[in-house]
Amino acid sequence: MELRVLQYFLAVAREQSIVRAAESLHLSQPTLSTQIKAMEEELGKQLLIRGTKGSRKVTLTEEGMILRKRAEEILNLVQKTQKEISLSDQIIVGDVSIGTGETDAVRYIARAARKLYRDYPGIHYHIFSGNAQFVTEQLEKGLIDFGMVFGSTDRTKYHSIQMPFRDTWGVLMRQDSPLAAKDSITPEDLWDKPLIISRQENNSGALTSWINRRLSELEIVATYNLLFNASLMVEEGLGYAVGFDNIINTSGNSSLCFRPLFPERKEGMSIIWKKYQVFSKASEKFLEILLKSRFLEPETGIPE
Repeated sequence: MELRVLQYFLAVAREQSIVRAAESLHLSQPTLSTQIKAMEEELGKQLLIRGTKGSRKVTLTEEGMILRKRAEEILNLVQKTQKEISLSDQIIVGDVSIGTGETDAVRYIARAARKLYRDYPGIHYHIFSGNAQFVTEQLEKGLIDFGMVFGSTDRTKYHSIQMPFRDTWGVLMRQDSPLAAKDSITPEDLWDKPLIISRQENNSGALTSWINRRLSELEIVATYNLLFNASLMVEEGLGYAVGFDNIINTSGNSSLCFRPLFPERKEGMSIIWKKYQVFSKASEKFLEILLKSRFLEPETGIPE
């Protein structure tokens, strides 16, 4: 399977039309149709459902949707590799890709990047947000260089740097909710409340071990991947969101407030990267600054 044909397939998937895809690729429609048909024969699977006579729209089969996802990952990785190789003998410029969940500890990454910016302004940073599963999957596929994850890490697969601080668990709620009058939230406070929890939570996760209840015994009205989305549901009165402090701004005129859990629960985190990973020069410099600057202090002003 050629990379060129994968690009053709993605164009068809994007345009939902072989005719429009052919125009965007500056190919004839018969040529593009032949290439896609040859790919289907090579894979032994139908990838597209062609429209009936008079309709030019095509839709992806289940196998086509799988190929679309993998093709995007493959081409992104090829592009990243080409850029790293082409820049390998030049001055230190390039991209550093970092996957992380929502946490105030992203400030640590920003401080390291800022410190490096003074000497290497040609290094650019790309942050990909998601839960721990997303981060480790992206690391395994080589699509990111570093990941920031909570809890313990698999030392057989990853090197890690323990972060110098921990995030505080608590409950995000409306200012006018009954629990807002409390200074902290106990497990019993949440047993009969509509809860919005992280999609990553399971019956052996951080919440269930603290609340002393199985998820099936709680009123889970929604789950989230990013706390910002959960905060919108809280604003609309759907329920109480359990998550980390310092992610959603609850100061000033905000209609929301945050209350920590009691007994207190904090979560440590680490920056991880794959063992035996070959880094670009830009990523090497970023790792170097991380290893040297475990306790980076905030700075003021924009660097000149």
